Amino acid sequence: MPKPSGRPVYHPAGHDEPLRAVLQDLKAGRWVSTRNLLTETPDWGLWTQRTQILAAAVVGSDVVHIWRAEEPYSTSAAVLHTRVLVERALRAHRAGHRRTNDLWRDAVAACAAASSLSPEDPVPWICLLALAQLDEGQRWDEHRVAPPEPMLFPGPWQLLAEADKRDPGNREAYHRMLQFVYGRRSGGPLTEAYNFVQWAVASAPAGSALHLLPLYVHVERYRREAGNERALDLHWISEDATRGALRALQLWFDHALPTATSLLDLNHLAHALWGAHQFHDASRVFEVLDPFYTVVPWTYRTHSPGDADAAAELFAQARSRCFGASRDTR
Repeated sequence: MPKPSGRPVYHPAGHDEPLRAVLQDLKAGRWVSTRNLLTETPDWGLWTQRTQILAAAVVGSDVVHIWRAEEPYSTSAAVLHTRVLVERALRAHRAGHRRTNDLWRDAVAACAAASSLSPEDPVPWICLLALAQLDEGQRWDEHRVAPPEPMLFPGPWQLLAEADKRDPGNREAYHRMLQFVYGRRSGGPLTEAYNFVQWAVASAPAGSALHLLPLYVHVERYRREAGNERALDLHWISEDATRGALRALQLWFDHALPTATSLLDLNHLAHALWGAHQFHDASRVFEVLDPFYTVVPWTYRTHSPGDADAAAELFAQARSRCFGASRDTR
């Protein structure tokens, strides 16, 4: 019988214990365990996830630069270096930094170099997809390719195809494309995003994380419409939102290996099921999450969006509500 745990914990590595240990080493400036972990990473999906988390952890340090100086021919070091440059360019863009264009050019060059070193790796193409959102006016030809279906939008479809060819249904690749959609200046309110995720999930097999994409768009809509609390609460029990949550449960959660999945995906699913009053099903997701949580999407249901403590408190309240309802039905 599920029981509410203590205060939820945020950690970027979540249930990935080897990655948690490596992150500790990186904080101390030690990179050897990172090299070993990446060498032993068994598939492109996990490789993508780990390199993204590692880069975010070292974006403000020179540990990868030191590693590359020691092992200049290391493919893993080159890919992580590319990740770091891309993350720096994205952060500079969000901050309106005057060096954004320089950082952007450096990141694009690093993507090309990493792709040459490891042609089968989807990450350099995913990185180019991430950088596409900096081209808000879609000035570059590769960012306004004709879509595969008429209801979709011109965009970096060839970049997505290259990532998809190397790792079909790669979670981050499709999320990067969704972020690109959010940044487009044309189109109605989230219409293009809804069209994109429906297109993506239509051919996704059972167990694919792409089945979570509609939940992210629901959260984005909720975030943009914040202000009318009653209407926002009704948003989550609408037929469309409830159907999306249950489909994600059945087509992803019931087939995936939960401990190897994204914490963000698990949190979005628990959040959607709780919001749809599907408390018993939500309790199953909360059990798998224990003891971890992520600030998003819970923060958007609080009075202080961005406040990690408020998000953790709401997460704990929702978890208790769902575990309580689950016990009552036994």
